[in-house]
Amino acid sequence: MKYATAFAIVVLAVIGCVAMTSPQSGIQAVDQTNSAGLVNVAGKPATPKLHKTNADWKAVLTPTQYNILREAGTEPAFNNPYWNNHAAGTYVCAACGQKLFSTKTKFDSGTGWPSFWQPINKDAVLYHHDTSDGMDREEVICSNCGGHLGHIFNDGPKPTCLRYCMNSYAMKFVPAKK
Repeated sequence: MKYATAFAIVVLAVIGCVAMTSPQSGIQAVDQTNSAGLVNVAGKPATPKLHKTNADWKAVLTPTQYNILREAGTEPAFNNPYWNNHAAGTYVCAACGQKLFSTKTKFDSGTGWPSFWQPINKDAVLYHHDTSDGMDREEVICSNCGGHLGHIFNDGPKPTCLRYCMNSYAMKFVPAKK
């Protein structure tokens, strides 16, 4: 069923805004040694490319970034760097620098977190069924380093009807060159 959920997300993006009835998803802390359950956009099992120890991650990330990216934490709504950022540019993973989202797909979801209707490319992120905190949803993971970015929901705008609800501290903003 976990693969069917990620596949359902792709189908929704292709056919337009339709209520998704399959379960969304759930997670435990993202552990570099255990990438079981991660799938790509086609619902196929996938593994992040970059592997570091927890000590290595702690050496390069702030405590807040480590909590979010490596322990699947969440920052406060409306109290994070990018929820209200309207500058043109690209959002990259704060841990590894991989390009994740373009401001061309960013929208104001009213949730207090940066929201996008699609990643910068289909290979930028992976998905994981997340049932933590008593919820059933899809977690969004950086495909390069396995860092927790946020969650995806099916209440976004057209053309995909998806809302990638991301943590600001999981990303860095790179302004567009003028």
